[in-house]
Amino acid sequence: MYLQRLAIVGLVTATLAAGGSTVAFAQSDSAKKPLGKMTCEDFLGFEEHFKPKVVYWAVAYGQGGKPESAGVNVAGIEKMVPVLIDGCKKAPKESFWEKVKAEVKKLEKKL
Repeated sequence: MYLQRLAIVGLVTATLAAGGSTVAFAQSDSAKKPLGKMTCEDFLGFEEHFKPKVVYWAVAYGQGGKPESAGVNVAGIEKMVPVLIDGCKKAPKESFWEKVKAEVKKLEKKL
């Protein structure tokens, strides 16, 4: 499990190094926004298969685009993605970063 987390963080880090500190490899204008300014509506604009990658990135990197987590709970994040999608559909103008932070806190309490 630990190696799997490191592999995911390494993949996210390598991708970000290639694409800058924003999610520049997505196909929308929201990809150019820093995480702290991304709304739920921006998140919902990503293709379905790409949304988990955005969540991994948001968990591993903080609001300012700097690494905050040395490890990522892959199983926990997989469960977070549909919750974030539902929450964002209900409140599209809210901050995506704030939603991610709230879900990470819930996940940490369960562990």
